[in-house]
Amino acid sequence: MHTVWKGAISFGLVHVPVKLFTATESHDISMKMLHKEFHSPISYKRTTPESSNEVPWEDIIKGYEYEPGRFVMFDKDELQLLSEEASKEIKIVDFVDLVEIDPIYYQKTYYMAPGDTGANAYNLLKTALQESGKIGIANVTLRSKGSLAAIRVIDNCLSMVTMHYPAEIRPVSQVPNLPGNSAVNERELTMARMLIEQLSTPFEPSKFEDEYRKRLMSAISDKINGQQIVTAPEPQRANVVNLMEALQASLEQARTTAIKDTNPSAPTGRKSRTKSVTGTK
Repeated sequence: MHTVWKGAISFGLVHVPVKLFTATESHDISMKMLHKEFHSPISYKRTTPESSNEVPWEDIIKGYEYEPGRFVMFDKDELQLLSEEASKEIKIVDFVDLVEIDPIYYQKTYYMAPGDTGANAYNLLKTALQESGKIGIANVTLRSKGSLAAIRVIDNCLSMVTMHYPAEIRPVSQVPNLPGNSAVNERELTMARMLIEQLSTPFEPSKFEDEYRKRLMSAISDKINGQQIVTAPEPQRANVVNLMEALQASLEQARTTAIKDTNPSAPTGRKSRTKSVTGTK
């Protein structure tokens, strides 16, 4: 793994030297933009309205447009002075329970390894977090961008998850057309609870795959081999039905699937039809 950051975790007067490694990787398939007729790659140039000549990187600074057409300018050194990154510190300010944090705050996960002289302090913090069941909430700046961070243990390794600040989370009140807390049909609610219970299972991430990526890679292989891509037509949805009827059919389908998973040789009985629902009749 490539080290993306070096610094230290601090809590109280304790400093834990650490190295940061990206815990996730993108499997997106990269495609270039091509001219439709000539099949040549599209290129972009850094130009200004005053000149068509490409601007060299050393002549580029950053600016904030505080009024239309009016900027305050910052060069690289000025921005570096404003950045907290120079301190190289992940400062824990609170310890909380993991369940207190809504997943909407999470951004990106990093693994942490001890610095060259920080093995003892690293193990101390890791063990203390494991035994207390707490996670640390810290302030950190990475690549000149500040964020909150959650420090916790994953598979016996300290990790850091960058988080949004509360001001970056849009309030739910901005979502249009949210239904009010009107009463729901008790029979429908009972069926919905039964369906949720029937479909409840321990989380097994290994059973999930990027199906779109698989289809795209298959199509790329077909095109390289000169084959034409043929896609199956979208299956037609059944007629919109009563909500209770859809719940009953879904529950029957879930039970049949559960029986089949437990005993593959067992008869499945009557096959349920997939139904779509837009409301209650």
